[in-house]
Amino acid sequence: MHDPKFLRAHRERVETGVALKGMAVDLKRFYDLEERRLALLHETEQLKARRNAASEEIARRKKSGEDAARDIAEMREVGDRIKALDAELRKLQQESDALAAWIPNLPHASVPPGRDAAQNQQVRTWGEPRDFDFEPRPHWEIATRLGLLDFERAPKISGSGFLLFTGLGARLERALIGFMLDYHVRHHGYIEVSPPHLVRRQALFGTGQLPKLEADMYHVGEDDLFLNPTAEVPVTNIYREEILEPGQLPIYRTAHCASYRREAGAYGKETRGMVRVHQFDKVELVKIVAPETSYDEHETLAREVSAIFEVLELPYRVMLLCSGDLSFAAAKCYDFEVWSPGTKQWLECSSCSNFEDFQARRIDLRFRRERGAKAEHPHTLNASGVALPRTFAALLETHQTADGGVRIPPALRPYLDGLEEIALPT
Repeated sequence: MHDPKFLRAHRERVETGVALKGMAVDLKRFYDLEERRLALLHETEQLKARRNAASEEIARRKKSGEDAARDIAEMREVGDRIKALDAELRKLQQESDALAAWIPNLPHASVPPGRDAAQNQQVRTWGEPRDFDFEPRPHWEIATRLGLLDFERAPKISGSGFLLFTGLGARLERALIGFMLDYHVRHHGYIEVSPPHLVRRQALFGTGQLPKLEADMYHVGEDDLFLNPTAEVPVTNIYREEILEPGQLPIYRTAHCASYRREAGAYGKETRGMVRVHQFDKVELVKIVAPETSYDEHETLAREVSAIFEVLELPYRVMLLCSGDLSFAAAKCYDFEVWSPGTKQWLECSSCSNFEDFQARRIDLRFRRERGAKAEHPHTLNASGVALPRTFAALLETHQTADGGVRIPPALRPYLDGLEEIALPT
């Protein structure tokens, strides 16, 4: 959500930013409404001032015995006009607010202009894709042969787009989650939380998923709750409608939470394996920080994501998203893409975003720099630290062996009782 004063004072900048994001918003209607609303507000204030002055004069005349009937009749007309204006102002404010809710966050100055992912910019890489002396298999073949996933039975439970981890596959997924949570707590200073999986409509509006993405979410109609589409939602909303006191910032929180997305559209059914599914686990990182530190914090957040891929020995690249590929709420975002040798493609396994004060305004989160100071809106950031199951898939493909097994990176071995390799049963 933007400051209404900012929207009114920087119309050209807003129009340019919305156009760069390629999002359809009726800005002309919004500004026409605001012009009309401000004109009526000015008229209302003048009439109320006139009524107040007249009330004093009427009281004086009555006290002195003068006839005030004409003034009283005139003020009744003024009162009726004020009542009509107030009703119209409420209607204009509601329509203006509804349109403002669709105005996305504006791209940061460092974001390259572009229409879609083809214009994203590679900013760095780590590691070299492995050179195999055999033809690498895709993850679904590896997982099936090793008994890590049951792609045949999962649809019997929930339909297409859901996964059933089995045996060492389930343990490997749990190991990845535990490793990532521990790493961020021990090395990066995060506090772990375990949030609900169901979230309120207001929480989704606060982080920017609503109103734009409602069709992609699972809705529990009777309670008007939604299955969590990303742990960013419940973790950021922990502090909604609060004023944080001096010394509470920065806040770093990490959480594991399953995420649920309908992935509406045929493409969701055409992707094999684990690349696009309706339910997936991930470890989330959320930061709430002072505004002047947020872009330094954004770079730190990106390094914290990098550390996970590097310790897991997964080659990756970092892409700076162009304006047209940014999410509704993000001002700047890096995508982390891990190389998938079996499918020969880069898989997005994390997004690392700075939302500036956009989310904080929508959830009415503020902070004070010192006791008694005016409350301000902090900046919020988040990243997947990191997401499964694409990381799971890339790990299987990257560390597969010629005889059909999978080598376990050293960082994960303590979470699997020292297991060094998942081998084919003999």
